[in-house]
Amino acid sequence: MSSQLSHADDTERRFGFGANWREFLKGLDAGQIAEAEAGLQRLLGREQLDGLTFLDIGSGSGLSSLAARRLGARVHSFDFDPDSVACTKSLRERYFANDADWIVERGSVLDAAYMEKLGSFDIVYSWGVLHHTGAMDVAIANAASRVAPGGMFALALYRKTALCWAWTIEKRWYTSASAKAQEAARALFRGAMRLAFAATGRDFAAYVRDYRSNRGMDYINDIHDWMGGYPYESIRPATAEAMMERLGFLPVRSFTRGFSLGLFGSGCDEYLFQSRSDSKV
Repeated sequence: MSSQLSHADDTERRFGFGANWREFLKGLDAGQIAEAEAGLQRLLGREQLDGLTFLDIGSGSGLSSLAARRLGARVHSFDFDPDSVACTKSLRERYFANDADWIVERGSVLDAAYMEKLGSFDIVYSWGVLHHTGAMDVAIANAASRVAPGGMFALALYRKTALCWAWTIEKRWYTSASAKAQEAARALFRGAMRLAFAATGRDFAAYVRDYRSNRGMDYINDIHDWMGGYPYESIRPATAEAMMERLGFLPVRSFTRGFSLGLFGSGCDEYLFQSRSDSKV
């Protein structure tokens, strides 16, 4: 999940996504990069992005931007969190040093003037970000406004669950808690999850071992991201699709999950929409 982009007053409670991404990048390997590319190809429904422009809103670690660039896109990455911007820049310098076709900068999706200056893109991408802005509906509309006619809008948003209210409380607490308290909370979460797997006959060790097949992510970093990801909002697929229809988009594909109590988190539903136009990307 990428870094949140809220540009509210700095005294507002907000999780340090960028610091978590710094830890994530310490263990990044070629296999994770390949999984990130595969996840992008799966969502976009195409093998290559040669010649296409790609806007990564909330670039976080920079892994999705790297995947898009490796697939041939001309990439523009931005994030509100300075540490996330630094992470993305570090990946660019490691794999595409001095590359004029990959721009990285700090910006906010809630800043309408900034967004307007960016221009339009063939693909606008935001995975696990817009629900962390504190103004999800505004963020979605601002992001959608950067899609070129006939272009694609790929995004992932937390799905609504019965326990989203409880997770909102937990995230507010976690964000302000001490490092020791956060560590204890994560240990409790892992223990409860291990017991739940055992009760249903699932192999928890295999789940953790194979976690990187999920877009190249890391189980430990994702727990910290999930438990601390504040601000926090969630949305039902039908609501998301209705919103995008009002914004002038047609559904292309989605990867959504059924009803969930949300005991171990809500998870993200993935969507791909196309701007209404006779032209095609």
